[in-house]
Amino acid sequence: MAALPTVLQVSPDDNSSTISPPVLRNGVLTLWGYGIRVHLDRGHLVAEDGVGPRRRRIRLARIGHSLRRLIVIGSDGMVSLAAIRWLADKKAAFVMLNRNGTVLLATGPPGPRDARLRRAQAFAHQSGVAVAIARDLIDQKLRAQENTVRKVFGDDDSATAIAAVRARLATADRTDQIRLFEAHAAVVYWNCWRAIPIRFPDADLARVPAHWRTFRGRASPLTGSPRLSVNPANAILNYLYAVVESEARLAAVALGLDAGLGVLHADTNARDSLACDLMEPIRPAVDAYVADWLLHHPLRRKWFFEERNGSCRLMGSFVERLSATAPTWAQMIGPLAERLAQALWATVPTSNRRANSETPLTQRRRREANGVGLARIALPPRPPRLCESCGGHLTDGVHCAPCVARRRQEATQRKRAREESARTRFDRPQWLTVEVFLDQVQPRLREKTTSEVASLLGVSKWYAMDIRLGRCSPHPRHWRALAELAGVTADVVAQGNEG
Repeated sequence: MAALPTVLQVSPDDNSSTISPPVLRNGVLTLWGYGIRVHLDRGHLVAEDGVGPRRRRIRLARIGHSLRRLIVIGSDGMVSLAAIRWLADKKAAFVMLNRNGTVLLATGPPGPRDARLRRAQAFAHQSGVAVAIARDLIDQKLRAQENTVRKVFGDDDSATAIAAVRARLATADRTDQIRLFEAHAAVVYWNCWRAIPIRFPDADLARVPAHWRTFRGRASPLTGSPRLSVNPANAILNYLYAVVESEARLAAVALGLDAGLGVLHADTNARDSLACDLMEPIRPAVDAYVADWLLHHPLRRKWFFEERNGSCRLMGSFVERLSATAPTWAQMIGPLAERLAQALWATVPTSNRRANSETPLTQRRRREANGVGLARIALPPRPPRLCESCGGHLTDGVHCAPCVARRRQEATQRKRAREESARTRFDRPQWLTVEVFLDQVQPRLREKTTSEVASLLGVSKWYAMDIRLGRCSPHPRHWRALAELAGVTADVVAQGNEG
């Protein structure tokens, strides 16, 4: 039996017969599905993806393509050597992510191969620089978490608690102590997330599981860890963390570092520990992006799928939107990676000044020489504005035009229903029966003018004319007013009966 994918490919409710080609979002091209093909055709990069007969295809020329990242989700397909060379010539990175959210491959332009730097990295714990680097990375992470809790969640007490933990980092002289302080802050930090709502449009609510509508916590009940998330918010966080990890690996390789030799995370064969180190200060920025999305924008049910074991998966079409945030995280990681490399170079006795001060990721030295400041970090793409009723795309407001019209219609119908309900509670004297109205009141209305009837009842002149001429019978709530206008009273009715 084939393994169940984490990132599904086709939405169960997607019945569209038209297939749009892949789109470059913020310089990122994301391919997903089965039978993925990336190859060269007459100097053009051709990328194909899809599921079954639902295929997508894009063709990029060497000039004017703006491609910076090619992200492939899954492992079913092929990438030609010529295509990899094309990407390398254009300094575009190639990233391959597994459907369970892990990084399979991240490769970009080759970096320097100075063994002295990697040797310094390997002996970082013996030289003592590992503790200093780890302390600096976690200090930046906790400072960012404090700002996120204070600005996004408005929880000053939790922010103060995180600040207190950060102040104790200065006393840590071992990496295990630093990890312990980070864990204490994480408990406070993620407790602020527990009650965050996860909103869906009204049209999707019937198909949304109840546990999808709150964050609850990072730990999945299936694994006891963030793996195999069971709600959309955690699934989004897991995927974005994978994107950040791939960018951290690319940054480490570009500087000539070994992405597997960490200074904070333990070395294992299941991850790139240094990439995990570099991404720690970036995690709060990812969290703030997701939290802002959840607090101000609804999610669509068709972006997610629930497996038989209860884990929540991202649909391939939604992953494209998340992958477009990669350039932002790359800009954030650049200064961190360069600072880490410079700290390692400082422990090499024979290192030359140039190698110790190179900044290939941020181009800081070149910008300083030219009198240009550092480039501003580009904000990640804004979440799509969706109608809170039907989930359609919006340009302004919280409801689309059809939903606004429908809501107005529903309000009118409710108003009419209240009026109809009020009609059954009118005050009509017992003597004013149907026979009295038809035999004595309505014939005398012919003597009145249409304007008098319309003004009395608050109706149009056409309707008043029909009432006056007997072409229609008004509602019984109007009978008493019409009887008074016609001069018919209880005494008149009684005299008529006696006669």
